[in-house]
Amino acid sequence: MGIESILVFLIVGAIAGWLAGLVVSGYGFGLVGNMVIGIVGAFIAGYLFPKLGLAVGGGILWAIVHATIGAVIFLVLIRIVKQA
Repeated sequence: MGIESILVFLIVGAIAGWLAGLVVSGYGFGLVGNMVIGIVGAFIAGYLFPKLGLAVGGGILWAIVHATIGAVIFLVLIRIVKQA
């Protein structure tokens, strides 16, 4: 994995985490927090989507959408665990 791939990975994670923070709780979690949430969300969506038979297109935009959906799922799960 080259440095360009790592940078794209981090940028997509940051954008997805920020968007998920806006959707779920109304604010972001800082740059590093957004990256972590977005990256974890991308892994969650990457695991769940094929199991459910869902497929998204390729490219950066779809990667952001994919990671954002996973990050929203992740944040909802965190919220449920905190309330329990």
